[in-house]
Amino acid sequence: MSTDKKYAIAVTSAPEFIADQSDPENDHYVFAYTMTIRNTGSVPAQLVSRHWVITDAEEETQEVRGLGVVGHQPLLQPGESFQYTSGCALPTPVGTMRGTYQMIAEDGTHFEADIPEFTLAVPRVLH
Repeated sequence: MSTDKKYAIAVTSAPEFIADQSDPENDHYVFAYTMTIRNTGSVPAQLVSRHWVITDAEEETQEVRGLGVVGHQPLLQPGESFQYTSGCALPTPVGTMRGTYQMIAEDGTHFEADIPEFTLAVPRVLH
């Protein structure tokens, strides 16, 4: 079995705009995102930390690093998934998020799981 198949994590996102927590007149836009992390590899792996790159419509970027996700460091058996919802606020109605999850396999191998870039947008702002 190839190494790529042994250490493999699939990450999907589902972002949404939170209108009742946002204040557009004061350039405050709140978004929630639900992340699904699935172990598609052949060995158990634990999510240890995260690294996010958040970019707003003005091309201002902030990086966020931290242990786990929403207070958890889930251990995923092959085929298992973990889902969580978190959020972020932007000063613009559109932005993007991307990053990586730092993982440790049961055999001690450290690897990263890419978080594909996704768009945060107020409904009807983008065509």
